[in-house]
Amino acid sequence: MDLYGFALENKEILKLVYALIIVLVCVVIVFKTNKLFRLSSHNGIRYFRNAFFFYGIGFVVRYVLGSKMIFPIFPFSVIGVLFEFFFVMAGFFLIYSLMWKKFESPETDYTSSLFNSKIFIFYVLVLLIVVLDSLWSTNTFMFFSQIIVFAFNSFISYSNHKKRKGKPFLRFYFLAMLLAFFAWVLNAVAEIYFNWNQAIIINIYILNLVFFLLFLFGVSKIIKPS
Repeated sequence: MDLYGFALENKEILKLVYALIIVLVCVVIVFKTNKLFRLSSHNGIRYFRNAFFFYGIGFVVRYVLGSKMIFPIFPFSVIGVLFEFFFVMAGFFLIYSLMWKKFESPETDYTSSLFNSKIFIFYVLVLLIVVLDSLWSTNTFMFFSQIIVFAFNSFISYSNHKKRKGKPFLRFYFLAMLLAFFAWVLNAVAEIYFNWNQAIIINIYILNLVFFLLFLFGVSKIIKPS
């Protein structure tokens, strides 16, 4: 049996393992970046941390609460809405972590980086995207919003990498953003043209896993174990 055949036969167990690995990666990234924020008080790091906090919750909702092996009676429609909310919000936090200086001064000290006047705009946009997808019973609005977000993130992170070549984290950041962009494009293609072809979905999972591992590796390079 080939690798794809094995994956398809055991997809429910593998999806759960895949999700737990990514949730663990998100937990580590959140704790490490929170430590870095406490040392630097850099607002961009706070928003970057929030992105992985939301990604972690999103994966728990979609692949743990949504697992029929664990919660067989949990409504899938509710899972889909919650998953989309957390995932799209995570993408917006990533883009804001790169752009926050255009909207805040370095001295800005909001009580909360999760709920403030600037971030409130993203919550409104996310709710609009979720409502539109729910009304049309599709994921298209989520996919195209994230394709735009990660295309923009890739451009900004590449520009930052070119300006400061001596910082390896920026290289990992750019590669991760590029992988995320391709993963979201594949998501859109899989839904619109291939009716969720399983081989394409497996490739999306692989890209997602590499995306999170790249960030884990990059963050770990910055914060060495004490």
